[in-house]
Amino acid sequence: MLFPAPMKKVSLLIHQNYVEKTIETLHEKGLMEIIDVSREDPETLKDAEKASMPEDTGLLTTYELRLTRLIDILKRFKKAPHGLRTLLRPQIAAVEKKMVPKRSIKELFSCADDLLKNVEKNVLEKEEKLRMLDEQGEKIRSDIIQVSYLKDFKLDLSDIGESIYTVIKAGITSDLSDLQNSIKQLDTGVVYHKQFGTRKKRQWAVVIAAHISEKKSVEKICREKMTTEFDFKHLSGPPKDAIKSLEKEEHRIKDEKKKMISALSSFAEKRLQDLLTLREEIQIERIRKEVLRNFAKTSSTFIIKGWVLEKDEKDLKKIVDKVSNGHVVYSSEKPSVNPDSPPTFIETPWWAASFKTFLKLFSTPKYNEINPTIFMGIFFILFFGVMLGDAGYGLVILILSLFAYYRFSKHSSFIKNWSFLGICLGATTTIAGLLTNSFFGDFIPRFVFHNPDQLLYSISIMGIHLPVDSLSDPITILSIALILGLIHLNLGVLLGIYQSYRQRNIKSMLTKHFCWIPLQIGGGMLIGHFILDWNLESIMLYIAGLLTLVGLLMLFMHAGPVGFFDITGYVGDWLSYARLLALGLATAGMALAFNVVGELIPKIVPVVGIILFPIILTIAHIANLGIQALGAAVHSLRLQYVEFFNRFYEGGGREYMPFKTKRKYTKLSVVDKKN
Repeated sequence: MLFPAPMKKVSLLIHQNYVEKTIETLHEKGLMEIIDVSREDPETLKDAEKASMPEDTGLLTTYELRLTRLIDILKRFKKAPHGLRTLLRPQIAAVEKKMVPKRSIKELFSCADDLLKNVEKNVLEKEEKLRMLDEQGEKIRSDIIQVSYLKDFKLDLSDIGESIYTVIKAGITSDLSDLQNSIKQLDTGVVYHKQFGTRKKRQWAVVIAAHISEKKSVEKICREKMTTEFDFKHLSGPPKDAIKSLEKEEHRIKDEKKKMISALSSFAEKRLQDLLTLREEIQIERIRKEVLRNFAKTSSTFIIKGWVLEKDEKDLKKIVDKVSNGHVVYSSEKPSVNPDSPPTFIETPWWAASFKTFLKLFSTPKYNEINPTIFMGIFFILFFGVMLGDAGYGLVILILSLFAYYRFSKHSSFIKNWSFLGICLGATTTIAGLLTNSFFGDFIPRFVFHNPDQLLYSISIMGIHLPVDSLSDPITILSIALILGLIHLNLGVLLGIYQSYRQRNIKSMLTKHFCWIPLQIGGGMLIGHFILDWNLESIMLYIAGLLTLVGLLMLFMHAGPVGFFDITGYVGDWLSYARLLALGLATAGMALAFNVVGELIPKIVPVVGIILFPIILTIAHIANLGIQALGAAVHSLRLQYVEFFNRFYEGGGREYMPFKTKRKYTKLSVVDKKN
């Protein structure tokens, strides 16, 4: 696990009669990453040609798109389980896989035609009808809002517009006086108005009436002076009657929508699973057809190339030989890092699966590079616990993670991995809090012991007194943080040394990585003697000076004069671990401040304060937990990415992606698996 899993580059020369069965088997077993021959190994095309996809690939894509459209519609109306019942019984929301037999392309097309014939027209018609009802409902709601501005006017809405003798306009203006002045300049014209809104939001609903000869002038005034002009060509009668009629129509549309939604919901319950199952089968078949474009072909054979894990090579060879009845030529070779650039497969135990995400946020390791996942994860947990450093907050994380792990891990590997990480983080934080005298800050001493200065407990182990109060004795915590920093940095140095040795880069091993060992030992001894009064003997001083000199010479051989900045950079990296103290103090300080405020509330407002005290304290500690946990996670990752990785890690690799079937809704029947 210290390095990515070893790979083999394989080539298969297989008779064309067995290529379809071979692709199907490779897809189900997922043992091989298939590469594009024309891009990765163009030399192959000198004696062969690039293979093409079968003609029915396009038809598979068409069916997939049609099914996807129906699925997207029905998913909106399917009643998904939710609420407390789902939380307590997560198996309700679990996806149940449907057992399916192996079907040919013709059988899939026939099944798709039958299903789409029964579903497509029905669903699309209902969805279109529902869309039209939504548009009608929006229009009616808009009309109701506009007519409501005129409900105090005594007019017939059908009069708004043009007649033989008059032009009548209605709308909203924000400057009534300007509008009135403009109308007064006409030979004929009158403005009726009603104010709504107050102060800066004050506006007026207005009705303008004028002789038809003033039509163009009125239209110009309306464009310039009105913010909104109403159009009621389809309405008639007094505004209040029109509103009642519109509201009645709105209720009718809502009832019709409910019926339509209920029908689609019922349809989703009956048919959605069938659609999802069939689409997945078609997707799998399409992928198998499309992979052919990565192959090369001759008149009677296909050439398949790719990567396989060394541990899986025997299984791959056995499977391919069996499925092709021996009509295959198999060859493999160990990859060269350059120019092959093999993919990277990171092996981790199940409990470290979540650590992979942290590494991917930075970069995937190269094939010949150390895999730092385990080291990174362990130190992330340790640093997080020290930075959050409160037993109360740790217990909250621990309890929630335990609940998620035992309740949901059977139904989701994602929840299983991350809840296990939460258990580790919660346990570490709880231990760190107990060691630094913090349980929701000083909650227990202040509210249980009624003495904020009292410790949670008092014990001495091998002359070390516990707990160490981080607020009253920060120097001890700082010392521990810097010691952890040295351990972390030197682990990176040792990994860099080993990595260079494995890569047979002896010069880099000595001048880039090993130089820090004598430099730290010698430099530390000199600093201790001249600054910290260690009083070393002369022989030890000579040894310290020699080690320092050797380290400097090796460093400058690697970096030249710029090596001086490497030294200051290393010291800066080391001092960065002081953030372990800083964030721990921030957590304890904020928690203490909230406790003080909580203690004062009942004294300030005796009756109400007793009720508010637990509420405010709970909200405050939840907020502090969220903020400080986020800070601890971010800064812990930063120590990995910047300080730790800077010693040995570059990244820049690509992840191993085997050609493998992904089944979420289907499960191949046992009979077909044996075949």
